[in-house]
Amino acid sequence: MRTIRLHPPFDHGAALRVPPPSDKASWRALWKWLGEEACAVIEGAAVQVRTPEGPVVARCGDWIVLSHSGSFHVAHAARAHDA
Repeated sequence: MRTIRLHPPFDHGAALRVPPPSDKASWRALWKWLGEEACAVIEGAAVQVRTPEGPVVARCGDWIVLSHSGSFHVAHAARAHDA
């Protein structure tokens, strides 16, 4: 009997968090890990990452995930909004 898959297989991988601007060592590690899949954003502690959905900006506290398939994804951290 054939089984029916209700969900696609989980595509787990590795993740790094975007560090604060003052953490130079973590920024070096992040740039090395991202390689040519990212570029700096003028506004400061942010990086633009190439994802399957198109370029996404990741800011301090966001997670950049490298899936098992080799694609990057950005998981945004919750932020307080200015009133």
